[in-house]
Amino acid sequence: MSMMNYKGFSARIEYSDEDGCFIGRVAGIQDVIGFHGQSVAKLRAAFKEAIDDYLETCARVGKQPNKPYSGQFRLRLSPDLHARVAIAAESKGKSLNTLITDLIERAV
Repeated sequence: MSMMNYKGFSARIEYSDEDGCFIGRVAGIQDVIGFHGQSVAKLRAAFKEAIDDYLETCARVGKQPNKPYSGQFRLRLSPDLHARVAIAAESKGKSLNTLITDLIERAV
């Protein structure tokens, strides 16, 4: 599956052989935003139009658009792993959050 990005929103892209077109859906939000196109250029234009329309509609009706991601997530660790990671962060002169962020950044 491929991703497309615009104005902080990401969309999952699939190809429908049955319909002969690309189909996209915005990921990471509760509102449903879908779009399609028969070429990559048309798909990209449809994605941008869908996001722009979504943002304009939200503004018009006074609704806050769904944020794709808040930047926060919970992570459950065993107490032993939590302690080892905290010690590793401290030994590197970093906060636990900074160490984990650095590790995730390198992984993706």
